[in-house]
Amino acid sequence: METNYATEFSMDHRPRKRAKLARELPQTHSKAHSGMYCGQEFANVTTSYGTLRVLPDQGGISVKGFAEKGSPQWREDDKDGHYMFALGENLTSRYKILRKIGEGTFGQVLECWDREMREVVAIKVVRSIKKYREAAMLEVDVLQLLGKYDRNGSRCVQIRNWFDYRNHICIVFEMLGPSLYDFLRKNNYRPFPVDLVRELGRQLLESVAFVHDMRLIHTDLKPENILFISPEYVKVPDYKVMFRSPKEATSYKRLPKSSAIKVIDFGSTAYEYQDHNYIVSTRHYRAPEVILGLGWGFPCDIWSIGCILVELCSGEALFQTHENLEHLAMMERVLGPMPQHMLKRADRPAEKYVRRGRLNWPEGAVSRESIKAVLKLPRLPNLVMQHVDHSAGDLLDLLQGLLQFDPMSRMKAHEALRHPFFTGERYQRY
Repeated sequence: METNYATEFSMDHRPRKRAKLARELPQTHSKAHSGMYCGQEFANVTTSYGTLRVLPDQGGISVKGFAEKGSPQWREDDKDGHYMFALGENLTSRYKILRKIGEGTFGQVLECWDREMREVVAIKVVRSIKKYREAAMLEVDVLQLLGKYDRNGSRCVQIRNWFDYRNHICIVFEMLGPSLYDFLRKNNYRPFPVDLVRELGRQLLESVAFVHDMRLIHTDLKPENILFISPEYVKVPDYKVMFRSPKEATSYKRLPKSSAIKVIDFGSTAYEYQDHNYIVSTRHYRAPEVILGLGWGFPCDIWSIGCILVELCSGEALFQTHENLEHLAMMERVLGPMPQHMLKRADRPAEKYVRRGRLNWPEGAVSRESIKAVLKLPRLPNLVMQHVDHSAGDLLDLLQGLLQFDPMSRMKAHEALRHPFFTGERYQRY
């Protein structure tokens, strides 16, 4: 059961550093038009469709002159294939555009009023370009498969409808709250209480276990793609900041009223039987077998979950890097030596990262700054103890199972759910 965090929370009195993570986000080309909206870039946000650019709140703007249920006059897309629209217009006679939530490389997301169901929904309007249309139809197939077996809608974001409108695939989603990353950001990257991390981790593993049971691999798990169902939160005193700085004695942090979450963004989901030799996952959550070109499968999602749990406990991404060799060196710094059998099997593009049966580090480092960035990372046990007051031993043991280098030795989702970090019972791996 989800926990209500309006009254239940833990306090961590130890100081920490603010995250300095530079996120890898897709580049978009955008411009504003008089009375039209298509691709303005603002702060990052995550909605039911992944990481987007937030637009100013335009919910109070109304557009006169449009028929109640009529379609607007046809107009050209912008040069990148984005749909051009004005607030108050319709997407078919059923949906009225209320405001633009954001955009990504795939297209735009609009908050709309569903006249038939009388509810607010989020509609992903995909660019009118062949590869994005094809990817959108694959996403629809995955969402419909998941929805067929997830009848309670408790694990993954729910597709409401889809349609093809003026050469744009439009996918209708339920509206959800902020992402875990958005919540961290608005809390100035303060870590979540460990009891909240436990609830979030349990639900995330249940969602991924369900997806894996469907023989699907998400491939892009990250805090941006995990959303709270409700946007409601409470403010509580941040005693850690108070004790560190008397001048900030009125400092507060946010805690969600409900811990209920859903996994989103199935646009990169792969079927078990497909070829798995291409690069997947956002950099900071990418498994070692993906970087080394060894092929990947269900375990790559499990690695991502391990990285996510560390980030929720510390407030910072575990591996803050944008370069492959440095990334692998960071993994060894935090987790210990990488198995030789994995390094020896590295594919041709990754061979340069290996020398004489070991990682070519620090010899292959691109700069002294890169070497320093690796050396400053703590070992996993020290990192956990630095941020977790209680349950540190169980959490460390869980993370060591989720972050096994060898994907064959890595925990499975169902196995991780039996761990004492979640159950409080004695645990034995089979």
